[in-house]
Amino acid sequence: MEATVDDLSAAYDDFMAAASAVVEARALSGGEKTPATDAALEAFKQRWELFRVACDHAEELVESIRQRIGSECLVDEATGSATTPMAAAPGIKPISAVRLEQMSKAVRWLVIELQHGAGGASAPGTGGAATPSSGAGPRPGGQHAEEGGQ
Repeated sequence: MEATVDDLSAAYDDFMAAASAVVEARALSGGEKTPATDAALEAFKQRWELFRVACDHAEELVESIRQRIGSECLVDEATGSATTPMAAAPGIKPISAVRLEQMSKAVRWLVIELQHGAGGASAPGTGGAATPSSGAGPRPGGQHAEEGGQ
């Protein structure tokens, strides 16, 4: 994470330096278009693209961490290993992490089916949940056909 922050900071510094170089080149040329201003603008464009890439990379890292934290909190609460008041709620029994993952996959499949307009050919006794025996199970690697598995 520190490397991502350092990369983003360096890309920002380079971007600002390139912007400053454009302003200086324009001032020296009296606002006229010259090879120096063109070169400064080209460097500015390159630094802008590199800065955008660094921002995208940092955003992907933050999103990945956010999802991981959310998943860990959900598992902790569901399995009763959380130290929050929710974990001690009376009448709610903890479930295993494996069962939670199975239910999560079933819900994900139902959402995919609804998004694709599939009416719901479900296995009997599943309450509409897709099951591996109905041909809706995950592929090797844990991905489903609709998710673009490899």
